[in-house]
Amino acid sequence: MKRVGKPVFFVVAILIVAFLLCSFFGISTTYGDRTDVYIKGGNDIRWGIDIRGGVDVTFTPPEDVDATETQMKAAEAVIKQRLVTLHITDSEVYTDYDKGRIIVRFPWKEGETDFDPQAAIEELGATARLTFREGTDTDEEGKPTGEIILEGKDVAEATPYYNSEDGGYGVSLELNDSGKDAFAEATTRLSETKGTISIWMDDTMISAPTVQVPITDGKASITGSFTSESVQTLANQINSGALPFELVVNSYSTIDPTLGTGARDAMVIAGAVAFVLVAIFMICLYRLPGVVAVLALMGQLALSIAAVSGFFPFISSFTLTLPGIAGIILAIGMGVDANVITAERIKEEIQNGKSIDGAIELGYQRAFTAILDGNMTVVIVAIILMGAFGPPSSIFAKLLTPIFFMCGPAPAGTVYSFGYTLLVGVVGNFVFGIISSKLMLKSVSRFKACRKPVLYGGER
Repeated sequence: MKRVGKPVFFVVAILIVAFLLCSFFGISTTYGDRTDVYIKGGNDIRWGIDIRGGVDVTFTPPEDVDATETQMKAAEAVIKQRLVTLHITDSEVYTDYDKGRIIVRFPWKEGETDFDPQAAIEELGATARLTFREGTDTDEEGKPTGEIILEGKDVAEATPYYNSEDGGYGVSLELNDSGKDAFAEATTRLSETKGTISIWMDDTMISAPTVQVPITDGKASITGSFTSESVQTLANQINSGALPFELVVNSYSTIDPTLGTGARDAMVIAGAVAFVLVAIFMICLYRLPGVVAVLALMGQLALSIAAVSGFFPFISSFTLTLPGIAGIILAIGMGVDANVITAERIKEEIQNGKSIDGAIELGYQRAFTAILDGNMTVVIVAIILMGAFGPPSSIFAKLLTPIFFMCGPAPAGTVYSFGYTLLVGVVGNFVFGIISSKLMLKSVSRFKACRKPVLYGGER
């Protein structure tokens, strides 16, 4: 039986408390009006629209349209561009090419009272107006005034490409017969003065290439300081103007920010009260193992907060929803269950006459199988929830495509947050509820004052 040194308890306990404080409050410095954040805390959590309030809408093509992947990418580009035009920058846009749907979520702005969600939704789904214009002139309102050379219906397809000879990226254009003559005339004239043909999506200029040579065969290339991402974006935006359909609102919902914030606060208060009551219960019933269990639960809670706040540099901040908070509370409850099983096993071994060291070792060994079975079941459920209700591009959605390909659109993307926090909580249960608690209990049991069987559930 491997012994654990006495200082281990204090080292692990201090690390857990420090981790909890950092995960809640973060670490930052403020100088004047400048704040430098070194470690993100609870204040940096991105709240979901069911808490902050906002709009959740799912767009699909009309029932009689079988949209291609290219068309869906183009439609996504339209929506992203229009969100920026509406000054909505904190948004989420997911495209499910298999099911032909685009899910858009965006929160209310702080203090916003006159925003019309229905008008915004209609504008997002409307057919894009793409124009190629001579020059880049605009009026006082910023709208283009140049003569229209081509419209979206004149473009057959825009395709991104990579030129291996010069190592540059570009977008190739193929025009329909309706636009070849007009484009040939304009490029022939503008090539003499190295004029510009600007490309506009609605009233936003997305590119302004300089005409180098006359183009008379309806095939052109746009080159410049592009990256692989920017040429794909430009191609999608140009293709969006050729979409033959408007997007249909499949479903949408709006959440009042006051209602969402109130629900969040109520859940947080309920969770805090429950944590305190559980801590008192564990300490009173299981004594020293109960104290260690409370410290382990604090570590598990800290990990859950850190996993959604952006605390870890390698994990992006996560949007936390009401179901996500419920996932944290449920995972803490499972952590309590794991510690109860272990403490009861230790108590039984003490009452059966085992030494304190032997009771601790056997208690953890015999409780591990039950804890593992219960947690692995929850892991499977969490992965299924994340695959079914998460972004189509997520690893779990891709892994479970063979199972969910026949299913319709997921009705509630906020459930993904529940699966995520539940999964993180299970991981925290293993790290803190099994590994850390065992180290702390074996360490503290070496102190003379803690060698009394009564402290582990034995008779007084």
